[in-house]
Amino acid sequence: MLTTDFPAGSPCWIDLGSPDIPATVGFYNEVFGWTFQSAGPEAGGYGFLQLDGKTVGAVGPLNEGDQSTWTTYFLTPDVDAAVKTAEQAGGRVLVQPMDVMSEGRFAQVADPQGARFALWQAGNTTGLDTVSADNSLCWSELHTSDQDAGFAFYKTLFSWRAENFEPSPGMSYQVVSTAEGDQQETSFGGIAPVMGEGEPSAWTPYFAADDVDALIAKATAAGGTVMMPASDVENVGRIAWLADPNGAPFALIKGEPRQ
Repeated sequence: MLTTDFPAGSPCWIDLGSPDIPATVGFYNEVFGWTFQSAGPEAGGYGFLQLDGKTVGAVGPLNEGDQSTWTTYFLTPDVDAAVKTAEQAGGRVLVQPMDVMSEGRFAQVADPQGARFALWQAGNTTGLDTVSADNSLCWSELHTSDQDAGFAFYKTLFSWRAENFEPSPGMSYQVVSTAEGDQQETSFGGIAPVMGEGEPSAWTPYFAADDVDALIAKATAAGGTVMMPASDVENVGRIAWLADPNGAPFALIKGEPRQ
């Protein structure tokens, strides 16, 4: 389970590049009730998405030529060392390590299959204020063109552990956990095949939902689209995949009590 203890190798932050920040904030406010707080005039429009005054994500201007998407950040004790390890394991550095004022140190990387993610070395900020509560991040999922190679890369980088899980007959899924602690207690995400032939490898955030269908109705009314309709998955819960008005995918889940 994802917690704000944020052990090394766990998701600790998510942010979204947007071509229209006010409109994007408006969409997520309609769906999740999130509000926006600017990170300050020196942040270039970047700001925090908050729920009840606690940060659940962030949004900033979309880089020219990029597609709007959520980026997942993984905590590491040493960004510079992690970047070197990622390159040696076949990854590609998209943004070289840089300090984010006194908040931490950051880099962006693509894994060998092309899935983008970020590395975060904590300074004043370790991670999000709230996770695993309704309308906040609760799971991070990699859909990749090569599951075995994909996991091998992250195992090299973060020493992750994996447990095979078959949510439905014939479906291949790996539940991933951080390097230390009880494997089930420290699980935070999964690795699965890409949904369709030719789909790019990518990380997607899951947000906890008290009522998946009600949030789908809010999202579509606010201009979002349904990528995968709500369905019940045995031993998991009720799941749906959506895209915001700029095409950024995200998922909803109401987990079964045990999950």
